[in-house]
This record gives sequence, C-alpha cells and structure tokens, in this order.
Amino acid sequence: MSSHHVVREAQEPALIIANGQSCGNELIGQLLEWSPFIIVLDGALERVLELGLKFDVVLGDFDHQSLDSIRMKIPPDTKIEYVPDQEKTDLEKGLEYLIERKFTAVNIIWATGKRSDHYINNIAILARYQDKISQVMIDDHSRIYPIKTGFKKFFKKGENISLIPLNKVENIHATNLEWTLTNHTLEYPFNTSSSNKIRESGIMEVTFDSGILLVMECLD
Repeated sequence: MSSHHVVREAQEPALIIANGQSCGNELIGQLLEWSPFIIVLDGALERVLELGLKFDVVLGDFDHQSLDSIRMKIPPDTKIEYVPDQEKTDLEKGLEYLIERKFTAVNIIWATGKRSDHYINNIAILARYQDKISQVMIDDHSRIYPIKTGFKKFFKKGENISLIPLNKVENIHATNLEWTLTNHTLEYPFNTSSSNKIRESGIMEVTFDSGILLVMECLD
C-alpha cells in the first residue's frame, strides 16, 4: 500500500506516473494520498526519485539503463516490471498490468505536455482501453476521460466542458450546457464541442448512439 489511508487495492483508482510534463506538488500530493497502488513508467523514474515519491512498481522496457542500476536506486520492496514489447508504449503496458490485476480504475498524470506526439497518442490510448478500465488523465489544467452513453456527473455553474469526438459520434444529447446539444453528430476533426459551459449547478447527462467521445474538464 502506498498511502497511509485505509484504501483497498483494485477498489480505489491506481495511479500511473508517465513521462510527460510534471504537474504541481499539490495535485500529485492529493493523488498520492488516496492511491492504493502506484506505477512509475521507466522514463519518469529519475524525476520521481528526485521528488522522493514512494511507489510500488517501476515498469517499462528500460532501454536507457540496466535493471541492476535501477535496483540500486529504489527500495528493496519496490518491484521492477520489465516489459520489452516494442509494439506497445509503456503507458499501454502499465494499463494492461493493472487490468491483469483486476483494477477497475486508474488516474494518469505526467501524460500531457512536452512531446506532442506522445500526448496525442496517450489520448488515443484512453479510447483503446475504455472498455477494460476506467481512466482519467489529469494535469494542472485539465481532466480528460472517455465516456459511454448515459454518462452523468455533477458540475458547478460556469465550469468549462468540452466534448471531443475521436471519430464519428452520432445522435448526441447533452443536458445542462450553455450551448445545447440535441441530436447532434460530432466528428473529429471537422466538428467538435469545445469550450462549452455548465448552465446551472447540477447534473450533466450525455447520451449518444455510437462513436468514441471524450470529456475534457479544463481550467482557464
């Protein structure tokens, strides 16, 4: 267990620390406080060690340093998971590691910013694994996650909400938004619902017939 709180593995969201732009100490502190299981992808290992963060597993293909050198840097009870598969990114490997161990949800940080190619691919990974594990990609400015039809969540009035399709999403109905979506079709990259706002404090509900749809909760 990585947190001192009473949380149960596979019943609370795990945490994956990827190798993109770092987030602020406040955000990472909040996530670490309630994460029962923490995976660090090997590209982020040095930065995580510099911050003195505790984690359970370091995972990746370790193509920049030897396993022996890594073992010398981390506590003896921290597991090294060597996954050399070059057909998958380390984030995919981390998600599959959690799925195999029956985790149902994960928060992902340090997955945005820095390398735009990595960022775009990480967004696509959210969609590819949405039927296997609940995922939220978080940074200091946004929360990004794929949704299924029938999605409901409470928001405060004026919060920024974007509904971004990753393909063709048909017959979208979204309630409690400033710019209503009723029987809409969104298709990336031609038509999206970016920078919408919550009309009144309360539930936003989204239904649609087909396609892959992301919610982005973004701060100015």
